[in-house]
Amino acid sequence: MKETEPQPASQAKRIIGDHLRFHRQYHHLWPTFGENWFALKAEAFARFFGTPLFLGAQTLIVLVWIVLNVVGWVKFDVYPFILLNLAFSLQAAYAAPLILLAQTRQAERDKASAEADALHREDIASINDQRLQIAAQQNEQMLHLLQQNTELTTMTKQLTERVERLTIELHNKIIENAKG
Repeated sequence: MKETEPQPASQAKRIIGDHLRFHRQYHHLWPTFGENWFALKAEAFARFFGTPLFLGAQTLIVLVWIVLNVVGWVKFDVYPFILLNLAFSLQAAYAAPLILLAQTRQAERDKASAEADALHREDIASINDQRLQIAAQQNEQMLHLLQQNTELTTMTKQLTERVERLTIELHNKIIENAKG
């Protein structure tokens, strides 16, 4: 869209309707871990870690775990809860890399999105400059046409006055000839 000629209506509508056209080149960054089954599940899992549902469920499980073992209903992990600590360590061992990877990929997506937005703003600025140039040219043409119109109006007025004078002179001569 770098040319100065106006776009056909259908093409302009297509361009306006495709508001993500500057982001398409960064499509490969949209999925955090890729597009295969594992990647989609890993991203869903990483996103789930920060939800209130996960925090509530984990708190409930830990409370039930501790109560069951302290009260003595089960004795699979007595105080100091070594198995619970092992479970937390295992969870942290998997969660931390997934979260870091998700943050890294999100930063890449944010950077790509910012770059696409900058390209879009530059394109809009370029189009705006072109429109301003076209408007200035049209303004100049309009002023020229107005000047020509004023000159033609003045010339028409002068010719109308001349025809009126000639008509009066001719009318006066006819009256003089008719009297004389």
